[in-house]
Amino acid sequence: MPFSRYQPEQMGSARIEPAGARTAGEVDEFTLIYTAGRYGIDDSGMLKISWRTTSDMQKPQFDRPAAGGYTTVEASNGASLECWVDRVNIRPWTNTLVVRVGRGYLRDGDTITVRFGDRRSGSPGIRLQTNAERHFAFKIYVDAFATYEFTEISDTPGFPLLPGRPTTWKAVAPSQLPPHETFNLSILANDRWGNPTPAGEAKALRLSANRRVAGLPTEITLDACTIVHEVAGLSVDEPADIWFEAMDAAGRRLCLSNPLKILRPPFERRYWGDLHGQSDETVGTNSAEDHFLFARDLALLDIAGHQGNDFQIDDDFWRSLNELTARFNVSGRFLALPGYEWSGNTGLGGDRNVFYRKEGRPIFRSSHILIGEGCASTDPAPTAHDLFRSLGGEDAVVIAHVGGRYADILYAHDPRLETAVEIHSSWGTFEWLLHDAFSKGYRVGVVCHSDDHKGRPGATSPGASSFGAIGGLTCYLMPELTRDALFNCLRARHHYGTTGTRLYLDVRGSFERSVKLFAGDPAIGPAQSWPVSSVMMGDIVDAAGQTMSLRVEALGTAPIQDITVFRGTEVLRSFRPAGAARSRRLALRWEGAEYRGRGRETRWTGEMRIMGNEIVEVAGVNFLNPELAVREIEKGAAYSWVSVTTGNLVGIDLTMAHAAEGRLSIVTNHAKIDIDLTQLGEETVTADAGGLGRKVWLTRLSEPEGPLAFDATCDVNAGDTDTPVYVRITQEDCNRAWSSPIYLLPNRRT
Repeated sequence: MPFSRYQPEQMGSARIEPAGARTAGEVDEFTLIYTAGRYGIDDSGMLKISWRTTSDMQKPQFDRPAAGGYTTVEASNGASLECWVDRVNIRPWTNTLVVRVGRGYLRDGDTITVRFGDRRSGSPGIRLQTNAERHFAFKIYVDAFATYEFTEISDTPGFPLLPGRPTTWKAVAPSQLPPHETFNLSILANDRWGNPTPAGEAKALRLSANRRVAGLPTEITLDACTIVHEVAGLSVDEPADIWFEAMDAAGRRLCLSNPLKILRPPFERRYWGDLHGQSDETVGTNSAEDHFLFARDLALLDIAGHQGNDFQIDDDFWRSLNELTARFNVSGRFLALPGYEWSGNTGLGGDRNVFYRKEGRPIFRSSHILIGEGCASTDPAPTAHDLFRSLGGEDAVVIAHVGGRYADILYAHDPRLETAVEIHSSWGTFEWLLHDAFSKGYRVGVVCHSDDHKGRPGATSPGASSFGAIGGLTCYLMPELTRDALFNCLRARHHYGTTGTRLYLDVRGSFERSVKLFAGDPAIGPAQSWPVSSVMMGDIVDAAGQTMSLRVEALGTAPIQDITVFRGTEVLRSFRPAGAARSRRLALRWEGAEYRGRGRETRWTGEMRIMGNEIVEVAGVNFLNPELAVREIEKGAAYSWVSVTTGNLVGIDLTMAHAAEGRLSIVTNHAKIDIDLTQLGEETVTADAGGLGRKVWLTRLSEPEGPLAFDATCDVNAGDTDTPVYVRITQEDCNRAWSSPIYLLPNRRT
């Protein structure tokens, strides 16, 4: 790290009082005490107190004693102190409280006392970081000689952050199995910030399913200290679509499971993965080992990867990561992939995920900016073109993604390596990246991962930070759980992505006569082909002018709102369940982002008012941050809200007293809708809101609610250029899923 190493043992010490664990996301008060070392701190010298870049601890403030986050800073000798908070340190310790000593100085043994969330003048305290962490740490840097040369002291004061009490529950089942195969149903709770947490007390749950499931108990008792509760030895005898429901002892629903499809073979197995996340050795939270433990044991994933920023991975850590993935990787149980994030500047290609089939391969970094001299054995690959050239002889797969730097696939793309684009993560939703690929004729698949920085791969919640969405998941359709099968799956694009749910999606195309299915992309070079009459998501096919009959099957984790079929970037058909035309239920939604880069987060403020009718129920949907909510202005008539989107979908569900009476006025800081409800049928009313894909829209929902299972069929014809055909599913809870496209080659051409 580029800080002075001058006598750190002489630069002082630091401690936190009171010691002990705290609860993630709770409002608290604590004191950090710095004791000056041998040299003290000279007049105009400084102290930096830094915490992690991605931490969402409430920002300390110094001028409103009764408000949240109020922080006081005092010198024991009465020296004047100037304080401010900014992002003025080197990652991953960007967040910094700067203390400048003025009109005085500190001697050996003098102290600076920082009271975070000082309650002495009426402040409620400071909200702690919302994600649990083994050791929430502060780094202390001292400019003892007033030279603006900082030395990091040896102490790293901090405290464990533990999850809070259970507030939400989830039940996780496999997605697809044959009859009679035994399986487990996993049940766990989260606190209000999305941290998996023990039940806290012995708790009785009632279990049920919509079809007979052999071995399913009607009631279980959860252990107070266990996080994941397994109901083992279950099976289903006949083909069926199964959902499990967990209820408390009073019969109130706690959660509905993901769907389980029981299907007679042959079929592709469905494995869930999150290949994209970081740990605290780079810019994430908790260790790389904790990363894989969480993915396997708490997120209940089948596949996980680690994607640290390359410019923070020295050779020693690269070797350690490879040893870790080799240890965690067990075929048939859990796959851990070796890889890294190539983190090139946006103008040089932007972020790419690099995955190797085997350990022991080289790391080609975008730069060595945060790596010590002599700690990197390979030369940098500063552009995406350089990366692709360096990987030319490797057994590797590359995925373009949008993070701090967005992937510019118009600048560089190698179809032999870059098989997919990541269009959803905790950074938001980026369907435009797929459309960029279409504009250049690239044949890529769709994935969604978390890009987790909070120690929760596979189950990432945004908390209160600039991460504006729940992390995504990808369902990989493979014959078995091995690395070989996964690499074949990625190269065949046989996968679909979701905004974090385990929705079941099947997309197939059929033809009256045989068509030519390619094993590889014929745009790259000669590709083996064979005749088929049916294709699946991700396939590349020469239909020779035939019409493709597309069939979509969706089984939701919440009621399905619509199925939208895209022909390239254009909507070909949109299908909605029946029962919405005269429904009293309305869905108000908003979505989009500011622009493609780091500052993409859009803040929404809004107000709605009904005249000539009454709102009898109102509920925020996908607000994610519990500090943001719908607020009542006038009961049954007017409501306001504040929320955030980063390309993803947020909204409010309304139930009116009467379906077709009154006038609804919706005013946001980006767009307005004013509509006579007598004129609103099944159509969607949309208002453009500028920015990147920003819009506000209003539609009716099925009453009492839409179906969990919904199918759609339509015909698709190939054009004179590539015809990518993909599907987007939207649920009533604002979750979405996207299939990888089926690529219909131009008529009579390959």
